Amino acid sequence: MRGALAILAGLVLGVVAAGLLLAGLVAFAPDPAPPPTPVPSVAVVLPTATPTAAASASAAPIASTSPSASAGASGAASFHVGEKAPALSVPQVGGGTIDLANLKGQPVWVNFMATWCPACQDEFPLMNSYANRYAANGLVVIAVDVREDEGTVATFAESLHATFPLGLDADGSAAKAWDALTLPVHFWIDKDGIIRDGALGGIGADYMNKALEKIMPGVHVTS
Repeated sequence: MRGALAILAGLVLGVVAAGLLLAGLVAFAPDPAPPPTPVPSVAVVLPTATPTAAASASAAPIASTSPSASAGASGAASFHVGEKAPALSVPQVGGGTIDLANLKGQPVWVNFMATWCPACQDEFPLMNSYANRYAANGLVVIAVDVREDEGTVATFAESLHATFPLGLDADGSAAKAWDALTLPVHFWIDKDGIIRDGALGGIGADYMNKALEKIMPGVHVTS
């Protein structure tokens, strides 16, 4: 009996000793390391490519080219120089009709213009002077206003004391037929109805003199 109790007491003491040893190990063991903090992902944005100058140029619309005054002097096709003048029949300011077909046999100066155009304002007094001084030589000067109402054109003509006839191209169809896409533009037509010269506005009296001499052979024109 005493032997069994001794064995049991030994087992109990062993269990207690093991428990105390385990508790000591736990108490003095280092704290476990905290779990690593996740690193946030960074989205990498690539820079957008900037178009090169060459690429931009190739993508840009091509601007339309207008005829130059010097082109008229060299007889460029822009003004139909050497060709028969296109038909021209437009209402006249104040009543009636301006019809180029009725002027065959006379030298004619046709000017497509608009009242808002500074060059037109500068050229009208010169055109008026030529129309009066060379009427005896058969010269007819015609101005055709593009896309404006009659009242505006009449007031403009009166303010500049224009004595030559003014026509109205209300829808721009006449200017289109003549390729008069830039205002003002001039055409000088001989007695046979052939365009002998053409030029954009702002050319001055010297150019006008030479152009008029081309449609009035033998006449020395002065400003």
